[in-house]
Amino acid sequence: MLPARNNNFDTGWQHTVANENSDSPDSVLVDQNSPTPLYHQIFLILRDRIYDGSYAFESVVPSEHEICSSYGVSRITAKRALDKLAAANLVVRRRGQGTRVSHRVTSSPAHYSVEGLLENLLAMGLKTEVDLLNFEYKDASALIALKLDCEPGTTVQHAVRVRRIEGNPFSYLSTWVPEDLGRSYSQKDIATKPLLMLLEQGGAVVSGAEQTITATVADTVAAQALDLEIGAPLLRISRVVHDQTGRPIEYIVALYRPDRYQFRMDLTRIEEEQGKSWSPTTQ
Repeated sequence: MLPARNNNFDTGWQHTVANENSDSPDSVLVDQNSPTPLYHQIFLILRDRIYDGSYAFESVVPSEHEICSSYGVSRITAKRALDKLAAANLVVRRRGQGTRVSHRVTSSPAHYSVEGLLENLLAMGLKTEVDLLNFEYKDASALIALKLDCEPGTTVQHAVRVRRIEGNPFSYLSTWVPEDLGRSYSQKDIATKPLLMLLEQGGAVVSGAEQTITATVADTVAAQALDLEIGAPLLRISRVVHDQTGRPIEYIVALYRPDRYQFRMDLTRIEEEQGKSWSPTTQ
């Protein structure tokens, strides 16, 4: 029996409901009218269940028959979804033994608070491992010159790094630093120490930062570095760090895997002239 249709959407889209009355963690929607193939939608659902630990290491994921029943799809669609999980090295398929999870969740997402921003960044640098992908001196583009308050074409130090927790990549970092500060540390230094620490060792007094948080998707380079599919969602953080004189001493664009990195903010309900509102809690 196929799952019931749910037509109560203002958009007029029709969705197939997976086991509408089930308590299964797979009781989520797949969109029959989406341009995204059904097998890929199911792959994404199962992949997320593996990443968040709902399907633990060596546990059995739903069979082709169970997927067909839950999502109202054909056996071919179910097989393609499971084959895609196997191709992503998340499961192992064995005849007569089912499909078992081969991905081991080795760590929880890194949690950092917005409060104490610079201290958190330094702590993160001390607790994680780094792959240095690029280290060079180059001419500042118009954008980099704007961020670092210098003339386009000015020499700046540019580095690209991937940070890991317990061997798992979670951030892809591109940084630009004025040449005089960049010359104070080596390629080996930036591969082993937090950049904020190196800037301070070079004589800078870090006093503040301006930060923007938004969402983006992984391009070819970021996807490869972070072990993701092209187009996977990412958290994008851009930041300009200033010294005590207000001089920009670092511009960074950081791409984070949202399943391995999270920001936390404590809020307090306050009374204002316009009414009640939420405000960040200060400690």
